[in-house]
Amino acid sequence: MKLPLIACLAAAFTLSGCGPFWVNPYITVHKSHLNWVEIHYYNLKHKPPRKTAVYLNGAGHVELRKGTSELVSNDFAKRNDSKEWEKIKTQRVSVDPDHINDIFQHLVNYGILDREKNFKASKKKEFDRFIAVKANISNYTYSERDNIFEVDPDLAEQLLDVVREFDNPTL
Repeated sequence: MKLPLIACLAAAFTLSGCGPFWVNPYITVHKSHLNWVEIHYYNLKHKPPRKTAVYLNGAGHVELRKGTSELVSNDFAKRNDSKEWEKIKTQRVSVDPDHINDIFQHLVNYGILDREKNFKASKKKEFDRFIAVKANISNYTYSERDNIFEVDPDLAEQLLDVVREFDNPTL
């Protein structure tokens, strides 16, 4: 009985030490100034929605923007005639890069880079909150425009914890 060509090739790759082309999304994060995560959170209960954006990079720089202005989530917003245009506050802080690296590792452990977790929708029909994330961690990129509360509620709560850590922190 002859083995199909695909089975022979798979066996050859396995024996030669070549694994599948799948990349493990649960990696060990090494400190790098090139690592970054950007989180956008909107509280949709209020009209207009209250927005918060947190940008963290591996060097320890954190920028928090919040308000109702389009500028919170879009640096290139054009509607400057909006009455919400100037309603933005920006705060920049420097944090220990080791702490930022720990945050990145925590998010990786919760599956921020795991593309297999996408499309596992929540059973809820409407959401009062929206959260989206973009990231580049150890040269693995992630960008999700969908509401992560719908796609992966556990990861969404972890991202919201990061937002809360830098939004009005208590010392």
